[in-house]
Amino acid sequence: MNPLPTGWQVIYQQAHALLAAQLAWAWPAFLPADRWVGLLAAIMQHDDEQAAWHGRGGHHGLTPAGAPANFTQVAFSLEQATGVLHAARFQGRWRSLLTSLHLSTLYEPLRGSNPATTAFLDELRASQSRWLKELHLTKTQARQAYDLLHWCDRLSLILCRQELPEMGRELEIYRAPLAAGRAAHYVCQPDGPGTAVVVRPWPFACKQLAVSVEAQQLHQLQFNDDAELAAALRQAPTKTLSWILQAG
Repeated sequence: MNPLPTGWQVIYQQAHALLAAQLAWAWPAFLPADRWVGLLAAIMQHDDEQAAWHGRGGHHGLTPAGAPANFTQVAFSLEQATGVLHAARFQGRWRSLLTSLHLSTLYEPLRGSNPATTAFLDELRASQSRWLKELHLTKTQARQAYDLLHWCDRLSLILCRQELPEMGRELEIYRAPLAAGRAAHYVCQPDGPGTAVVVRPWPFACKQLAVSVEAQQLHQLQFNDDAELAAALRQAPTKTLSWILQAG
């Protein structure tokens, strides 16, 4: 969710995940084909199973001020977290393990907040141990793959949320997976908005990378309820946001 002079730019979480998958696709593969494809699937689908929302009254999708709420302003949903893990299980233990590690990373700070959440986090840990044993993997091997998911998720969010610093300053993305040397990576836009985005050290197999995501353009600042927001989103024009990534 980004402000516009006359409204809001809305990027759905699933669209952000698709951008993250574009970034992962460009990395040199460091896993066997079946595991690599499973990792790409986990990245592409890590924000699926969002709560069904049809704008039928209420204010679930709005802030108290009537603006569209972004994902950081929406309370943790145990139903969504359980749903995304359940969906992953239909694609096997490897995909499930990666998705489970992501859920643990996101929600472990909520441990102790209520019994249901703590029980869910305990179940994640137990499942991870079982899947590691069944897949004959070490924690380090699983973490190496998960780190790429986290890295791509982070860079995608930086781009989608317009977090590139002004005046060409650098922002740390996340430390690269162990297979890539665990080095810190940085991103900047030295020539200002609308120009090439520099990533260093350069992690991708290609010399230059073009990525994109679709956004809805809302030309309204406030909404009375979810129904009004839903109607506006259905009618909103769509804009493709694009970036060229290159080495520093």
